[in-house]
Amino acid sequence: MATPYAYFKKQIVPLAEAKIGVMTHAFNYGTAVFEGIRGNWNTEEQQIYLFRLKEHFDRLRQSCRIMRIEFPYENEELYSIATRLVEMSGYREDVYIRPLAYKSSEVLGVRLHDLEDDLLMFIAPFGPYLDIEKGARCCTSSWRRVEDTAIPARAKITGIYANSALAKTEANLNGFDEAIMLDERGHISEGSGENIFIVQNGRLVTPPPSSNILVGITRDTAITLAREELGMVTVERDIDRTELYTADECLMTGTAAHITPVVELDHRPIGDGKMGPVASRLVRLYFEVITGRNRKYAHWCTPCYSRVKA
Repeated sequence: MATPYAYFKKQIVPLAEAKIGVMTHAFNYGTAVFEGIRGNWNTEEQQIYLFRLKEHFDRLRQSCRIMRIEFPYENEELYSIATRLVEMSGYREDVYIRPLAYKSSEVLGVRLHDLEDDLLMFIAPFGPYLDIEKGARCCTSSWRRVEDTAIPARAKITGIYANSALAKTEANLNGFDEAIMLDERGHISEGSGENIFIVQNGRLVTPPPSSNILVGITRDTAITLAREELGMVTVERDIDRTELYTADECLMTGTAAHITPVVELDHRPIGDGKMGPVASRLVRLYFEVITGRNRKYAHWCTPCYSRVKA
């Protein structure tokens, strides 16, 4: 049986022992940044592959810079911690690694300066987030995506996810799978935890960073696979809400959601209301890549178990 572990206070301990105090600054004020890293189970090889570790930890470091969190860790040390957590926990299924850098001082008062910083990392099993084969039924959220001048969109700050939680719950309670948020100008921004693409005239189109998106690692993966394997160009530009209604296809990308087609928005079918040919090809390629089955992209995959079946 798998036993989850965590990196906490500079040592690896059983997850049940990794506890913070109720006065911890990050808990009270949302002053933490994090990453979500997928570990994908390959049954034939009896191996878990962590996907794009370097890019995730590079982005975590950038988030720390924005939030004035000291982060003295080199990537090689972070890779070692992440793979050790998987190996020690012993999972034989898809997992999720959550590194979180946070203001650890137990003190009241809103600020970022004169506080202690720390890093924790934990592992948990993590299956499908959305039904990829069925596709996602979405609604346009009444909640707008937070402006970069309010909470920086380029950083994965824990506090900003109150915005996502409001949108996600609104969508779910109204019978939808996911929400799509607009920016303050009324253009498409992103889902509650996913980037958005449409297929239009043989090209992929996706909102630019100026639409207050988190520039996603799965987003970059989809752009790369579309270019290298499908010969498709991706255009970054503002997208209006009604363009999704008339798009040939629409899809969402994210660590949790993988690549998921959007088959309906606001009770309007997108395309023919099911997974389209571009999404189908990208999904197939993507799962080959993240499970270590496509050697061309082996540099994106970090194996965790030392013994691998030949």
